[in-house]
Amino acid sequence: MKTSTSERVQKHRAGLRASGLRPVQIWVPDTRRPGFAEECRRQSRLVHDDPHEKETLEWLAAAADTDGWE
Repeated sequence: MKTSTSERVQKHRAGLRASGLRPVQIWVPDTRRPGFAEECRRQSRLVHDDPHEKETLEWLAAAADTDGWE
């Protein structure tokens, strides 16, 4: 007997919950929206010469585990 897609999803989610996980929904900006790229450029220009931004980026680069990246 075949199971429906919703039954398979329900079973999968039940297994995840049994493993101690829970679902979380997040909302992110829609990258397809008109003006999105220009807003990214605007924000990037605001921090271009910011010393705090440079310090943060250097810290992130030092802390990042990039072993195995190509």
